[in-house]
Amino acid sequence: MTLTTPGTRFAGPVDTERYGEYRVTRRPDDPRPLYRFTGRLSSDGSTPFHAEPGRYHLYAGWFCPWAQRVVLQVAANGLLAAPGGEGALSVSYVDDARDARGWAFRETHGPDPVNGFTLLRDAYEATEPGFDGHVSVPTLWDTTTGRVVSNDYTTLGIDIATQFGGSRWPGVDTYPVHLREEIEALDAWVGPAVNQGAGRARGQGPAAEQARVELRGAFDRLDALLVDRSFLVGHGLTEADFRLWVSLARYDVQTNATGEVGPPLSAWPELARYAGWLADLPAFRATTRWASFTAPGTAPSFLPPAAAATERTSA
Repeated sequence: MTLTTPGTRFAGPVDTERYGEYRVTRRPDDPRPLYRFTGRLSSDGSTPFHAEPGRYHLYAGWFCPWAQRVVLQVAANGLLAAPGGEGALSVSYVDDARDARGWAFRETHGPDPVNGFTLLRDAYEATEPGFDGHVSVPTLWDTTTGRVVSNDYTTLGIDIATQFGGSRWPGVDTYPVHLREEIEALDAWVGPAVNQGAGRARGQGPAAEQARVELRGAFDRLDALLVDRSFLVGHGLTEADFRLWVSLARYDVQTNATGEVGPPLSAWPELARYAGWLADLPAFRATTRWASFTAPGTAPSFLPPAAAATERTSA
């Protein structure tokens, strides 16, 4: 995909005094899903969005685990377009902070290279005038129809893994048919306890304490599971590894930055070994910007001290 920048335009600085804090307001009588756009990609024409290399652009956030797991699929499958160059799918990043206007494009990570939008909300407004829902990353944009396809991170990851077969690296299959049932069975308990549970565990009160118990229990199970294997499922990288790793990467430096959630990840030696080994693979290095989510004075316990210091300050 060759991107053309329609002028370099940036949003103004984050200003919560003027605009307020970002909030997702949902009415009890509103049946629409939080992630409202749920279009699916297809390689066989069974959906309106054909998986054509060069047609789509992914808006992501370095800080966001849900966005990173989708970008990991792009990178691991060899689909990532080089900046200003050719490739199956291009990616750009919103700023790390927001006010009530939602995610924005600022000098921090560069402009929107496809539409020149200053706010990600502009993409949603172009798709649904008067949009009143949640503006989130990842968001997949269709350059052919000029609209948002999806902001559903689960189906986006699966579609990217399965619908660009002719464009991905030979031999790569990160959501193989024979392992899909096992991947989803694993996610049935890892998702609630780890991915969603991490946020709840940082809170206060009985619900947060229960989330911490469940998170540590899931880490116990995963540590035992990884004693005799390099990957969660099968013999190569899959969607299961991407879903888990983005939460492991943030555990010491965000979820448990204050030490109140539990021990550092290094307390689970097999899980820490797994997290550190994945962190050094090219797809993970290319899609991780530690500074975007690392609390000051913290570092991942699963990385060697010298490497952790480098990663903590990397831009």
